[in-house]
Amino acid sequence: MRKSLLFILVVSSGVIFTIRLFSLQVFSSDYESQSLQNSVLKENIYPERGFIYDRNGTLIVENQPTYDLMIIPRQLQQLDTIEFCNLLKIDKKLLVDKIKEARAYSTRKPSVLLAQLSKSDYAALQEKLWKYRGFYVQKRAVRKYNTSSASNILGYISEVNRFDLRRDPYYQSGELIGRQGIEKTYEKTLRGVKGVRYLQRDKFNRVIGPYQKGELDTLPTKAQDIYLTIDIALQEYGQKLLQNKRGGIVAIEPETGEILVNVSTPTYPPDLLVGRNRSENFTFLKNDTINRPLFDRGLQGQYPPGSPFKLVNALIALQEEAITPRFRVQCNEGHYYGRNDFMKCHCSYGTKNRLNSGIYNSCNTYFANVYRRTIDHFNNPKKGMDIWSNHVKSFGMGNFLGYDHPTGQKGFIPNSDYYNYWYPNQRWGATTSLSNSIGQGEVLTTPIQLANMVATIANRGFFYKPHFVKKLQRDSIAEKYRKLNYTTIDSIHYEPVVEGMSNVVKWGTARIARVPGVEVCGKTGTVENFVRIEGEKVQLTDHSMFVAFAPRENPKIAVAVFVENGYWGGRWAAPIASLVIEKYLTGNVRRTYLENRMVNGSLVDEYQKPLSGKPFEINE
Repeated sequence: MRKSLLFILVVSSGVIFTIRLFSLQVFSSDYESQSLQNSVLKENIYPERGFIYDRNGTLIVENQPTYDLMIIPRQLQQLDTIEFCNLLKIDKKLLVDKIKEARAYSTRKPSVLLAQLSKSDYAALQEKLWKYRGFYVQKRAVRKYNTSSASNILGYISEVNRFDLRRDPYYQSGELIGRQGIEKTYEKTLRGVKGVRYLQRDKFNRVIGPYQKGELDTLPTKAQDIYLTIDIALQEYGQKLLQNKRGGIVAIEPETGEILVNVSTPTYPPDLLVGRNRSENFTFLKNDTINRPLFDRGLQGQYPPGSPFKLVNALIALQEEAITPRFRVQCNEGHYYGRNDFMKCHCSYGTKNRLNSGIYNSCNTYFANVYRRTIDHFNNPKKGMDIWSNHVKSFGMGNFLGYDHPTGQKGFIPNSDYYNYWYPNQRWGATTSLSNSIGQGEVLTTPIQLANMVATIANRGFFYKPHFVKKLQRDSIAEKYRKLNYTTIDSIHYEPVVEGMSNVVKWGTARIARVPGVEVCGKTGTVENFVRIEGEKVQLTDHSMFVAFAPRENPKIAVAVFVENGYWGGRWAAPIASLVIEKYLTGNVRRTYLENRMVNGSLVDEYQKPLSGKPFEINE
C-alpha cells in the first residue's frame, strides 16, 4: 500500500512538473518570465508630453527630442571602459558610480546611465552600441520654451527620484515628472500614459524585430494639451516693467477668476532647467539666497498689505454699522492712542475726512478710528476681534485660495485666540492691535490674495477662486473654479468704497495711475519694512504697493503690484499697475514716457545698501 502511494505521488509530481514546464516554454506569453531572457528588450513608448498654450492660443511650451543611455545591469558583460568612456565623453569613475547606482536600484530593470544626450553624441554612440551588451538608447522628449518668462508659473520637469518611485509604481528610474508649477499640478494630464514594445535581439545585441510579432505591445495614451489663463504677452510686458526690481504683479479677470499675469522678479528663463546642465543650473539658482529667483513673490511672498487693507476695514465697519459713509474724523497729523502712543499721518493738521476722502487721502487717523469703532462696537474685544477676523477671511485672506498651483502661503489674519496667547491676562483691546487698521501690525497677505481682494471689490462682493488653467484638451476644469464665493459683506456697502477708490486715481495719492479713456479704481500702499541684520532689527526703505481694477463698471482686470523697497505706493507700484491695465485693455501704451521710466528704472542700488556694511539712509 505504501509503495503504491509513493509511486502515485512520484508519478503525479512528475506529470504536474512536466505540464507546467511545457506551459511556461510553449504557451506562456507573460512578459515577466520572458524578460529574463537576454534576447528580449522591453522598451517604453512615451507619448509626447502635452503642449501648453496661453489664453489666446499662443504656443508657450512644446517638446524637443533627446536621448537617454539606459543600462540593465544583469545583462552587462566585460567592456572596454576606456573606449566606452571616450565615446561618452565621461571619466571612468563616473561610469563605475553610475553602474553601482543602477545595480542598487535593480539588476533587472533599466536605469538611466547618461541622460539627455545631444544628437551628435547619440549618432556617434549608435554606431558602436552593439558592442556593449546591457546598454540601449531610449528616446525621450524634453521641454522647449517659446518664451523667456513665466518660469514661476510653468515649473519644470526632471528625473524621478527614489521617493517618486516609492510613491508611484507607474514611474521607472530615469523617467521624467512634473516637479513644480503647472507641470506638477497637471502631471497626469500632461504626461499621458506610456505604452510598451518588446524587441528581439540577436547574439550580437542587435535588434532584429518585434518580439512575438508585437502581440505583447501596448500603445501609449495621448497626453492632453493645456490652455492657460495667462496672457503671455502681458506676462512678458509685466516682467519687463519689473526688471532690476524685486517684486510681483498679479492680475485677475474679476468675472472669471482667471489669472492673467503672475510676474515675480528676479526670475530666470525656463529653458535654464532643460538639458544636461539642468542640475548644475538649479543648484546655482537655489544657492542665490539674495535674489531668490526660485521664490514666487506673487504666491509665496507674505507682506503686510499696507493701506489697501483700509478698504476691507471700511467695508467691515459699514457692514457692522460701526460707521456710515458720512462718519467724519478730524486728523491732526496723526492719532494718539493707548499711553501716549502716536500713529503718524500725512494729512495736514485739522483735515476733516469722511469715508470718501479718508480713502483717497489714505488718512491713517480716519481708519484708526474706524477700526476702533468696529472692535469696540460689541463691548467685548474678543467678540469684536473674531467678527472682524471672519469678515477679513471671507475675502480669501489668511488661508490658501485653492488655486491650481503647488506653490503658495496662507498669510495671517489674527483673531482673539492670537491676542489671548500673547496677553494671557486678556487685558487687550482695539488699541492693542491698532496697526491692523492700516494694514501693518500682525496682518500678512500675499499679492495674489490682494489681487483677489480687489477683484472681489470690483465684483461688489463675490469672487471665483483664482486659477491658472482655462481649459483642457478633453476634460473640464475643476468645478470649484466655476463656483461663486461670496464675502460676508452686503453688496450695498461696496459702492461708497469704489467711489473712494476712483477718487484715489482722479485726485488722490495715485494720480499717476490715470489711464486715458479708462476709469481706474485703486488704492496705494506704503509698507514699513524691517529686517534683522546680525541679530539687530533694522528698518529698510518702505515697500511700494498698489491695487486697482478697471474699468469701474463691468471690470475686466484687477491687479496687485508689490515692489520691495520701492518707497511709497505712487512711486513704482501705481505706475506699473496702470501700464499693465492700459496694455491689457487697449492693446498698446500711449504713455511711453512713463513706460520708459519704469522699464529703465532700477532699485539695485537700494538692495545693495544693507549688504554694503556701511551706514545708509532709507526712503531717500
